Amino acid sequence: MSIEPGVNLEFIRCEDKPFAAGVQRAAEIGYRYVEPMVHLGRELLSEAGYFHSFSMEEDPLLMKDILERYGVRASGLSAHCPLMRPEISVPYLQNAVRFAAAVGAPVVCTDEGIRPDWMSDSQCFEVMKYTLTMALRTAERYGVFIGIEPHQSISRTTKGLLRIATLVESPCLKVNYDTGNAYLAGEDPCRGLTEVMHLLVHVHAKDIALRQSEAERGEVTGTPVGCACGDGVVDWSKVVGILAAGGFQGVLSVECGTSEQAERSLTHLRGILAKA
Repeated sequence: MSIEPGVNLEFIRCEDKPFAAGVQRAAEIGYRYVEPMVHLGRELLSEAGYFHSFSMEEDPLLMKDILERYGVRASGLSAHCPLMRPEISVPYLQNAVRFAAAVGAPVVCTDEGIRPDWMSDSQCFEVMKYTLTMALRTAERYGVFIGIEPHQSISRTTKGLLRIATLVESPCLKVNYDTGNAYLAGEDPCRGLTEVMHLLVHVHAKDIALRQSEAERGEVTGTPVGCACGDGVVDWSKVVGILAAGGFQGVLSVECGTSEQAERSLTHLRGILAKA
């Protein structure tokens, strides 16, 4: 596998469409990889067909059937959870890992989540280590990676991200690098990408519009979606160059807000990847 463009299904959220509609639209645009979101239990919007998240109480082979129907594969599963709340995150990540294995997704993408205001520094790392240890025991059995993403108060810095991604000694604990979140948090995404290359398993290709950059950079730890790749501040030629030089083989999963942005992102990234 070389470096391939993919898309996170968040792009369909603004249209109030279900999972299958998002997969179909992604395939029609030309993507070969999608990143589904999963959740535990049942919730109204997905059940009514107004939201793209997929319940892990459904048969995972139903998701696999939908992906195969439209000729796409899962680059990973979006499974964000609060690592500092093991009563939530241990069963959630264990279920997500088993689900990923069933549908052929190589990685479960997550972040540390919001830190409880009462939790000390020493406590938060010990609790995250426990959560990850339990989840990774399942991940190692199923051969699925857990990719930590820069998104919250600790992982907003590359140093913090690497600390979380090395809390447990496991071949399955990796990094899902989000260029847009890192940039908004005040990091240089290209430098950060270089520093995490030895753990990199998946990339969120998120670009940030200049207006959002001017309003929010250094004030937030991330954002749900970005603008179309090529319309913002991220230097995608440099990003692809770093990935190629580091020997990365995987998916650039676009995180944008609309179908039109997803289409323009694909065109932009394909042009750069063709040159690389």
